[in-house]
Amino acid sequence: MKTLALPITILLSALAVAAGADRTLAQEAPPRITDRAGRTVTVTSAFERIISLYGAHTENLFALGANTALIGVSRHDHYPPEVRRKPVFSYHDGLERFLAAGPDLVLIRPMIDRGYAPLIAGLEQNGITVVSLQPSAVDDMYAYWRVLGLLCGRQTQAEAQVASFRQAVRDFRELTRDIQPRQRVYFEAIHRRMKTFVPGSMPIFALETAGGVNVASDARRVRNTNIAFYGKERILSRAAEIDVFLAQHGTMNQTTRDDIINAPGFSAIKAVQAGRICIVEETLVARPTRRLLAGIDQIGRCLYPDIFETEGLRILERVGLRRAADHR
Repeated sequence: MKTLALPITILLSALAVAAGADRTLAQEAPPRITDRAGRTVTVTSAFERIISLYGAHTENLFALGANTALIGVSRHDHYPPEVRRKPVFSYHDGLERFLAAGPDLVLIRPMIDRGYAPLIAGLEQNGITVVSLQPSAVDDMYAYWRVLGLLCGRQTQAEAQVASFRQAVRDFRELTRDIQPRQRVYFEAIHRRMKTFVPGSMPIFALETAGGVNVASDARRVRNTNIAFYGKERILSRAAEIDVFLAQHGTMNQTTRDDIINAPGFSAIKAVQAGRICIVEETLVARPTRRLLAGIDQIGRCLYPDIFETEGLRILERVGLRRAADHR
């Protein structure tokens, strides 16, 4: 994933819109955004019939209070539970199905732009606005929330979401400010390929916000993704340093605790010997949504359970989030 390309003039235009102008963006120069594909979209009023083909877009629109504008979601969308009542669309569907629904905006991510160009071209040729967004780092995520707020007429809510998220991050960091030594962690992205996350990615942000130290800070990205090949030899060279072995679980990585325990050579890893293996849900640590806070809390409970068990829950409750169930 590349960094979300949003020229600063776009954000300044978005912020210049009056806080009360949530339905009609009335100003002399309508704000414009430029998406990941280089499209420039002038936003003269909020879009009101939106199809979202990425779960993060869908979840964020619900969080911003724009769920009534959502007329369709992707087949992989499961959160929040109310999303299941929305009509389901896929980039495998024919153009006619999209046209029959009458959207004024279709939200996608770069992989759809690259892989389904005829569908995207057909939508645009029929006057439907297409916007491709996908942030890869937390600062990009704030910009992304603001752009979504602009598109759906919820700028005030987007600013409030950014502010509450940042405060929660400060609160989490305060919990472990004085802890020394800190827990050293290897964060697995893909088990069968021995890949980890690169510094600056959202999963590593979550780990470090929870007070952990990334032992694979020398990892280098593969192409333009947030994933890095690390390799068994490098992992085992740090076996004595790894206090906690952390792994994501989801579409990209179906690993289990037993897979990690039984991997050849992994018995030498300090964390494996001590049984300190934690598995967190991919959607909590790798998606640009406010539930990244629940991912931070879950990681914190792995690293410093005595601190996070109570205090982490309080932070989540202050921002209206539920604690994620531990992965078994």
